[in-house]
Amino acid sequence: MAYRARSRVHVMDRRRFLCGVTLWTLTGQFAAEAQQPGKVPRVGYLTMLSRSDPTIRPLRNAFQEGLRELGYIEGQTIIIEWRFADGSRERLPGLAAELVRLKVDLIVAETTPAARAATQATATIPIVFNPIADPVGEGFVANLARPGGNATGLTQQSPELSGKRLELLVGAVSRATRVGVLAHSGVPSEKAVRGMFEHTETAARALGVQLRRLEVQDPRGLDRPFAAMSREKVGALIVLPSPMFLSERRLIVELAAKNRLPAMFSLSEFAEAGGLMSYGPKFPELWRRAAAYVDKILKGAKPADLPVEQPTKFEFVINLKTARALGLTIPQSILGRADQVIE
Repeated sequence: MAYRARSRVHVMDRRRFLCGVTLWTLTGQFAAEAQQPGKVPRVGYLTMLSRSDPTIRPLRNAFQEGLRELGYIEGQTIIIEWRFADGSRERLPGLAAELVRLKVDLIVAETTPAARAATQATATIPIVFNPIADPVGEGFVANLARPGGNATGLTQQSPELSGKRLELLVGAVSRATRVGVLAHSGVPSEKAVRGMFEHTETAARALGVQLRRLEVQDPRGLDRPFAAMSREKVGALIVLPSPMFLSERRLIVELAAKNRLPAMFSLSEFAEAGGLMSYGPKFPELWRRAAAYVDKILKGAKPADLPVEQPTKFEFVINLKTARALGLTIPQSILGRADQVIE
C-alpha cells in the first residue's frame, strides 16, 4: 500500500517535472521569439550623382523625411543601401548588379540612367523610379495607369508645362519675338526632350513667336549656344530640364546675364541662383511621394498595379533683382501669378 502510494507520488512528481520542463521550454521559446526583431526591410538607392552633390541633397532629404513621416527610421526600421555613381553613367550597371546580389527588397532609382540600369539588372525586385521624363517612351512601363512590370514611380512629364513656360516668358518679356530653346542633346531622355520642344513649338505658333533650338552635349560647350543667340538677336531663352543643366545652373545663369537674355527655367533652383524665372513641379514633393511608393510596396503592393504618378503641385518663381538688372518691368498680370518673388 505504501509502495503504491510512493509510486503514485513518484508518477505525480515526474508529471509535474515534465510539465515544468515543457512549460519552461515553451516560455523560453516564446521569450526568444519575442526578443527576435522582425525583418528590417533593405532598400537600395541608386543614383548617377555623387553623395556630396549639393544640387540634389535637399531632394534626397525630402525622401528621407517622407520615410520618417511613414514611420521608417533609417538604421532601425529600414536599411538603405546608398549607391552613388559619382557622375559616371558607366558605373551604374555594376552598382545595380551589386544591389541585386544584396537581395534588397526594393530599388529606388533616381533619374533615367539609374532606372535603366536597375530595370536591366532585375525583372523581379520592385523598382521605384523618380523622376523620369518619359517612363513609357523609355520602356520602363507599359502605360502610366497600369505599369505592368516590376517598376513604377513618378514622372516629371506634364506636356502642358512647356507651353506654359513660353506663355509666362513672353508675357513677362513682350519684346521677345524670337526665343531660344536650349536642350541637352545625346541624353537617355532624348525622346522626352523632343516632346517638350514640340509642345513649345505648338505654343509658339499660337503666340506668334519664332523659336531657335540650340543643343549642347557637355558643360564645356555651353558658351557656344549663348554666343549664337547673341549674334542672331534672340530676345529670350527657355532652358529645358536636364540634370546637367541643374548642376551647371550658376554658369548658365551667368551666361544669360552676360548676354542680357531673360531666361525661363524648369526648377526654382535656377531662379534662386539668379535666373529670371522658373515654372515647374515642386521637386521635393516628388521625392517625398517616392517614399510613399516604397511604403506601399513594402506592405505588399505590386509595382505592376501602382499607377505612375504625375506632378500635381507646381510653382512659379520670379527673380525681381534679375529683372531690374535686365531693365525689365514685369507686368502686374504676371507678378500676380507668382508663387514666390525673389527681391
